[in-house]
Amino acid sequence: MTFDHQNHPLSPTEARVLATLMEKARTVPDSYPMTLNSLASGCNQKTSRDPVMQLSDADILATLDSLRDRHLVMEVSGQRAMRWEHNFERVLGVPSQASALLGLLMLRGPQTAAELRTNAERWHRFADTGSVEAFLEELQERSEEKGGALVQLQPKAPGAREARWAHLLCGTPVVPVHSGSNATVGPCTDASRIETLEARVTALEAQVQRLCTALGDSA
Repeated sequence: MTFDHQNHPLSPTEARVLATLMEKARTVPDSYPMTLNSLASGCNQKTSRDPVMQLSDADILATLDSLRDRHLVMEVSGQRAMRWEHNFERVLGVPSQASALLGLLMLRGPQTAAELRTNAERWHRFADTGSVEAFLEELQERSEEKGGALVQLQPKAPGAREARWAHLLCGTPVVPVHSGSNATVGPCTDASRIETLEARVTALEAQVQRLCTALGDSA
């Protein structure tokens, strides 16, 4: 039972449904496994979600089917309605603490280690930020035999005090050239990666030109 996120990454909808199941299993265990109605409410929350989504029941059912085909969720019988539970930790082979961090990254987007520790309070109580960083580094250095890295430390944004971590379950994230409060990170394509690198090269060339001019030298 394996999950090849490098060649077959999760879609944003798959990540939202899966991470919602992971969240509710920890935060509201009395309501878990989840019915379709409760899962829809969790996926479409306006708080603690980035981005905010509006998924229909049909969207969620189709997503559950695709996740079930990949062994990431299971359908279980309930007294009145079918219920769903995740199988994330077993399929990916990660410990509970690492699973909590991955679930938070899928639900809330890139975060610093300190933000993750705060946001994980109801999922798992980490002793300190250092312990969060240790699990993140372990996920980043995961061997290819185990499926490869699951998170990535992003370049520090201009003016930011700390760099943020992003998950890789939906593919390699795009790092905006001009980071700001509204900057987003999403799945990356080869074309967008090339455009990002070209923009960085252009910016660096302009900076070198300004420095040379200031020093009275030619570029």
